[in-house]
Amino acid sequence: MQQPTLQNWLSVLALGLIWGGTFMVVSIALRGYGPLTVACARTTLGAIALLSLMRVMNRPLPNFDARMFKYLFVIGILNTAVPFALLSWGQQYVASAFAGISMAALPLFVLPLAHIFTDEKLSTRNMIGVGLGFTGAVVLISPSVLKIGSGMAPLGQIACIMATISYAISSIMTRRCPPIDSITMAALLLLVGATALIPAMLIFEGIPQIADRTSTIAIIFLGFVPTAFAALLRVTTIRSAGAVFMTLVNYQVPVWSMIFGTVVLAEVLPLRFFAALALIMIGLLISQWNSLKRIFGRG
Repeated sequence: MQQPTLQNWLSVLALGLIWGGTFMVVSIALRGYGPLTVACARTTLGAIALLSLMRVMNRPLPNFDARMFKYLFVIGILNTAVPFALLSWGQQYVASAFAGISMAALPLFVLPLAHIFTDEKLSTRNMIGVGLGFTGAVVLISPSVLKIGSGMAPLGQIACIMATISYAISSIMTRRCPPIDSITMAALLLLVGATALIPAMLIFEGIPQIADRTSTIAIIFLGFVPTAFAALLRVTTIRSAGAVFMTLVNYQVPVWSMIFGTVVLAEVLPLRFFAALALIMIGLLISQWNSLKRIFGRG
């Protein structure tokens, strides 16, 4: 495998920073806009940017047969519309850092799903890592789950975890999807998400009105940076250094989300957030140990 270059390392660091800060930016956007409006604007602006890029780069369109349509539709809903809406809704009631930590568990949801639906079987090491990671997820949400009915925070936390599960299912379907150019796929998935979210936004929140400048800048930033630019950077890095190298982003996102949450938003994080993060990160380390050894040249 080709050794990662300095540019690859900088790209992974940039992606961790961008995606780790996304949850903070969503919280700022929610001060002036409804959750569906935030999700819809992010998806629509991202789709416009990537469709334009696709045209400029002359990326090929796929063969739009029934199987391709089915995969693009389902993955588009599960990878954009559903998780963007759930995260935006959930972050009205939970700290942005919570959403970031819940996203750290994404690979741990993917592994058992891949074991069931693909030929990527769980090893003993994987199972130990997944078990530790799930323990971290339980530590993260269990105190609030016991308080369901006493406020919206428990439901907000469940919404963030459900968004993670939605991403995990879409990841498995992406692996099974017929061949398609990566940038074209990213653009079309956002187009599907925008098509689903626009009517939902109009029905439940109406035509959005321009809010304060900070929230408006945040919502524009969401569409163009973590959604469109990061998708392009991700594809470029995977092509150069490989998908295994990209897993290093998983270790950064929750850390950056906690830093931004505490420093910028002045969020007060309970001790269980740190305990949950430690368990999830250790679970990731164990489950991805072979991949990490290959990245650092000791495999």
